[in-house]
Amino acid sequence: MDHEKLTSYQELIGVAKDVAKMVTRWPRGYAYLIDQVKRAMASSILNLSEGNAKRSSHAERRRFFEISLGSIAEVSGCIDLASAFGLIGVAEKESIKSRLKLSFVKIRALP
Repeated sequence: MDHEKLTSYQELIGVAKDVAKMVTRWPRGYAYLIDQVKRAMASSILNLSEGNAKRSSHAERRRFFEISLGSIAEVSGCIDLASAFGLIGVAEKESIKSRLKLSFVKIRALP
């Protein structure tokens, strides 16, 4: 599939794996945030994939990419909350956010 060749897709898959590991360390009581970050992570990847497959309409393709970008921003917000709640350290936060930003910039540049 073509979306698997996108570096932004590969990077988001890597971030998703790291996020999945990260949330297993969070204490009980944060299930709502775990669910939110996982759903946003999935949405960023799935909408990127679907948008990349849309060849019939540039506008439709862009719409899926925009949804993916919004989901990346949502993951970033979840990471900020996790940091504010003391669930992750500064280094982990910055690592994830820099990778999200890189994917965001690459997706924004897609035709």
